[in-house]
Amino acid sequence: MNDEDFMRLAMEAAGRAKAAGEVPVGAVIVKEGEVIAAGWNQPIGRHDPTHHAEIAALRAAAAAMGNYRLPGCTLYVTLEPCAMCAGAMMHARIARVVFGASDPKTGACGSVVNLFAEGRLNHHAEVSGGVLGAECGTMLSAFFAERRQLARSDRT
Repeated sequence: MNDEDFMRLAMEAAGRAKAAGEVPVGAVIVKEGEVIAAGWNQPIGRHDPTHHAEIAALRAAAAAMGNYRLPGCTLYVTLEPCAMCAGAMMHARIARVVFGASDPKTGACGSVVNLFAEGRLNHHAEVSGGVLGAECGTMLSAFFAERRQLARSDRT
């Protein structure tokens, strides 16, 4: 499997978030070519502002590996990680981060800030962005357009 294949799996996880009424962001963690964990956004349903797709995947991977450190792992996520998620990835020692759509409002892999390029921090992952970026972006745009339409119809 390649980056696009794994990103499609992250998009499937994002579909689980969408089905639950959450912002459709999904993530998978891969080690040695095998998916070891997946996660999707659930902050609303879990009443937990930290339950982003990446955090959910990191928690599941750490449990599967029996270690909070995940060296040699790649995290695939449909939306550029925020600062919280990037920080968690650093603490987990994720080797590589691959994201789909850029996030011009909260992206911490280059769109707003680039935490992985910050030399004063102690861990630096390789970052690749834009993998199936248009498809990931379309999924998010469609979700928010649908939400706006529902809000308009609720007002009338």
